[in-house]
Formats: sequence, structure tokens, C-alpha cells
Amino acid sequence: MIAPQIASQIPLALSLAIPLAGAVGIIAARRTPNLREAVTLITAGLLLLAVWSLLPAVLAGERPALTLVELLPGVAIALRVEPLGMLFAAVATLLWPINSLYSIGYMRGNREAHQTRFYVCFAIALGAAIGIAFAANLLTLFIFYEILTLSTYPLVTHKGSEAAVRAGRVYLGILIATSIGLLLPAIVWTWHLAGHLDFVPGGLIAGHLDGPLLAVLLGLYVFGIGKAALMPMHRWLPAAMVAPTPVSALLHAVAVVKAGVFTVVKVLVYVFGLESLQSVPSAQWLLYAAGFTIIAASLIALHQDNLKRRLAYSTVSQLSYVVLAAAILAPISAIGAALHIAAHAFGKITLFFAAGAIYTAAHKTEISQLDGIGRRMPWTMGAFAIGALSMIGLPPAAGFLSKWYMLLGALETEQLVAVAVIVASTLLNAAYFVPIVYAAFFRTERAAAGEAPSHGEAPRPMVIALTATAALTLLLFLFPEVPLTLARQLVES
Repeated sequence: MIAPQIASQIPLALSLAIPLAGAVGIIAARRTPNLREAVTLITAGLLLLAVWSLLPAVLAGERPALTLVELLPGVAIALRVEPLGMLFAAVATLLWPINSLYSIGYMRGNREAHQTRFYVCFAIALGAAIGIAFAANLLTLFIFYEILTLSTYPLVTHKGSEAAVRAGRVYLGILIATSIGLLLPAIVWTWHLAGHLDFVPGGLIAGHLDGPLLAVLLGLYVFGIGKAALMPMHRWLPAAMVAPTPVSALLHAVAVVKAGVFTVVKVLVYVFGLESLQSVPSAQWLLYAAGFTIIAASLIALHQDNLKRRLAYSTVSQLSYVVLAAAILAPISAIGAALHIAAHAFGKITLFFAAGAIYTAAHKTEISQLDGIGRRMPWTMGAFAIGALSMIGLPPAAGFLSKWYMLLGALETEQLVAVAVIVASTLLNAAYFVPIVYAAFFRTERAAAGEAPSHGEAPRPMVIALTATAALTLLLFLFPEVPLTLARQLVES
């Protein structure tokens, strides 16, 4: 009989081994597209089973752990599953099979080159995201954070055009510069203060630092985590929109930006401690920085005609909801932050899937070109409407739940600035999403001179994928018990 500790370590080890093995299998099957894509789907399914097999133990209060390599006494690359990491990993692995199915339809439908490289980098990126989710300490998190950056760079530059190469330079430059220049010094400073780098409930550095210096360290962490896209560290995100739509979905919903805001929340809870930050007025700057990013990015999104760029700036805004909720420093708003990681993932991936389906089926990229397209692509635009509903924060979509908890936390702590930001940005969200849905269903389609008419929906795998994520957006609203339980465990630990 296998001991319980070893039994929990096996899926934990597999959660890293499966994506790497899948990447090798994809390379081996590169000459047979059907086999290569079958390996991709099987890898995604196996990773889903491995990660989700840990969920019952975590819900029961267990914290599976595994040390991979001990570099020095007390300094190890190690994994430990806590509630927030379990939520992030569960969402990422649930969406990967769906995104893989969508990718098959997109890559074939658009006859994209370098498809093997695409699927290999995708697998490595998901493995890195799981490493971030299950990191037991800051060193492990930093290593996988960098692997995620490097593995997604070839995806951003996938098309090989001058614009793609230029976007890749911005992407890599900002993310590497912030992590090496700001995040790494913050980690070293933390080790100097606490003597170790393990995540600790209540805060690793609680009692070791206070006053203005704590606010400085907080700034190093928050701006060093460039993937969270807090202004002015956000430019890489709109620049990366030259990548294929499945990559945009990976960047915005499954791995990269979620790794960013997940890391911010994890640092606030397990490195600083919410109670410790409450006693330092100078740490309040984070709430205002997040609020500014939410409003500014929403205003920029409002003036974008390119659909993917509007979605990109929407992502910049929506990510800062997570930072804002955590910065309110109330347990109930921290629950809202955790829930929004899941809600935004399902809603935003649906929106990007729809954008890619529109491009594949109708070759349209601008919002001004979408009049009447909902009549030809009702499944796609119906799913888009559900994703938009979630971004706005209206029932019965999952975004309503997370915004509700954020508002409760802001009211509980009398953070009227946060309340004003949430209300104003909700109206702005409606202003840049509702006209798209209205034009798609209630205006007459216009064809440009010499343009062939649309021919209905995109390839079936793409439609199945976007319908599935739209359904998940509704199901999370109707059945939020599991993510809510994990979010409550986060603030009770």
C-alpha cells in the first residue's frame, strides 16, 4: 500500500513531467500532423487528470509537497500545493485541452507554418505555469517564471514578420528587465530579512520590515512581476497581439498574465501578509496604482477599432482588478481576487477564441467590420456575448461573483476609491463591449468592394472550443463552490 504522502507526491511530480514528455512526443511525431496533434491532446488530458487528482486532498486541508533539488541547506527547488496555486493550476489545466482543440482548427484553417514548434512551446509554457502555481518558495517560483517567459517568446514571434520580431523584442525586453532588475533583488532582500524563501501563511517577512522600506520592497515585487501588466509595465501585452489567436488566448487567459496576477496575490498573502500591510499606510499606493491602470486601460480600450487590441487593453484593466482586490487588504476582497483569476480566464479566453474564429471564417479584424456578423456566426458571437457579460460583471456570468466580493471588501474597509473605480470601470467595460454585440446582431452586414461574403462559422474544433469556454463562464456562476472553498482557505490559512 502506498503511503498517503507518497501518493500525493506522484501526481505532483507528474504535473511537471507530463508537459515535458508531451513536448518530446510532439517533436517525435512532427512528420505526422494527426499523430502530433493527438499527442498534444493526450498530453493535455493527462495533465488535467494529474493536477485535478490533487484537488480532493487540498479541499480536505492537506498540502501535498515535494522537494525536487536541494541546492544549498535550506535552499531548494520545491513544490507545495496551497489553495491559490490549486485554483490557478486547475483553471489552466482545464483550459489547455480546450485551447489545444481550438489551436488545431485555427492552425489548420489558417495554414500556419511551424506548427510543431508552436505545440512544443505551448507544452513547455503550460509546464512552467504549473511550476509557478505549485512553487513552494520564491526561488522555485522565479525559475519557472523565467522559463514561462522564454518558452512563450517563440510563440509571440511565431509569424516571423518584422512586426512579430519587433513585438517579441518588446515582450522579452520588458519581462526580462523587470524580473531581473526588480523581482530578483526583491527576492534577495527577502532572503536577507527572513533567512529563507518559503511561502509562509501570515507573511514570510511579517515583523521583519515596516514603514516606508516595506512600501519600497512591495514596489520591487509588484513592478518586478511584469506579467501582471500594471502600468507602466503593460506595453508588452498589446504588442504581443501580432501572435496567432491561440497564443493570445494563452497569454491572456491560461498562463502568462494569470501567472502574473497569481504571483502578486501570492506575494501579498504569503510574503507580506495582509494584516502586516494593513498597518503600513505607505503601502496604500498599490491600490491607487491598480485603480489608475483599470481606468486608463479601459479608456484606451474604448478607442481601439482592432478587436484584439481592444481585448488586450481590456486584459490590462481586468488584471488590475485582481491587484486592486488584493490591495484592499480585506479577506473578503482577497476571495474576490482569487475568484477573478478563474472568472477572467474563462471569459477572456472565450473572447479571444471568438476573435480568432471571426478572423478564420470572415477574415475580419476590425470592430467596424463586424456589423451583422452575428447572423452568419451565431455560435461565435453568442459565446462572445457571454464572455463580454462576464468582463462587464453582470449575471449570470462568472465575472459578477468576483466583482461582488471585491465590492463587499471595499465597502467593509471603507475604501471609497476602490468602490468608485469598480463602478466606473464596469460602465466603461459595458461601453466598449456592448456596441460590438449590438452591431453583430442588430445591424446589417456590409461587404467591402471586391470582398467575398462570409461563409458561416469557423472550423468545427474552434466552435466547439469557444462554446465550451462560454459554458464554463456560466457554470462557474451557477456552481462556484469549489473555487469559493479554495479562496476561503487562502484567507483562512
